[in-house]
Amino acid sequence: MATVILVRHGKSTANSGGVLAGRAAGVRLDETGRTQAEHTGARLAGVPLAAVVSSPLERCRQTAKALVAARTDPVDQRIERALTECDYGEWQGRAIKDLAKEPLWKVVQAQPSAAAFPGGESLQAMQARAVAAVRRIDAAIEAEHGADAVWVAVSHGDPIKSVLADALGMHLDLFQRLHVDPASVSIIRYTGTRPFVLATNTHAGDLSWLAPPAKRRRARKATGDAVVGGGAGPEASL
Repeated sequence: MATVILVRHGKSTANSGGVLAGRAAGVRLDETGRTQAEHTGARLAGVPLAAVVSSPLERCRQTAKALVAARTDPVDQRIERALTECDYGEWQGRAIKDLAKEPLWKVVQAQPSAAAFPGGESLQAMQARAVAAVRRIDAAIEAEHGADAVWVAVSHGDPIKSVLADALGMHLDLFQRLHVDPASVSIIRYTGTRPFVLATNTHAGDLSWLAPPAKRRRARKATGDAVVGGGAGPEASL
């Protein structure tokens, strides 16, 4: 199937203040976050994109706007509610240092599959709707643009970690082993056999290798086989 680039929003005012933003309104990128989003936009500027799909929350929409602004070619922009932040319920808006004292904090750290936020969403439910959305959009983009298509999903830390965990075949209870920084880039290529995780939590580096060679853009057939020995890598990696 197609390839999805998972981008977390840049650093937000809530991140700077040590507050769990959740779905609260008015949480925007701070100055550092805006710079981070512009940097990520520059990294993606040379990659042909079929779409940039964003969580509806403002910090993600700002990040998506920066990604699009760095481009010279038009790109389809969409909002997808299923990519939104976890509903942290009564935890939303509280200081991280205070939440770390709650009994549920230890559950979130050690057994996320059993964690449900009071008045909000469980981490299992968050993973289910985020994974379903990414796979659904990926399949639709491949059907419209072909197996070489690349698209961007702009979302939040926990949803992106849960999507990566699913692609890696990891139980949700292990997803805290993954780290997804503000404005970082992670990449998954879905196939009929399995997902391939091509990158996680990257902050720098050329991404032009994601663009297929022009002569093969219509001819390449996607495969779900893993190459024994590791293979030769992308042709545009140097």
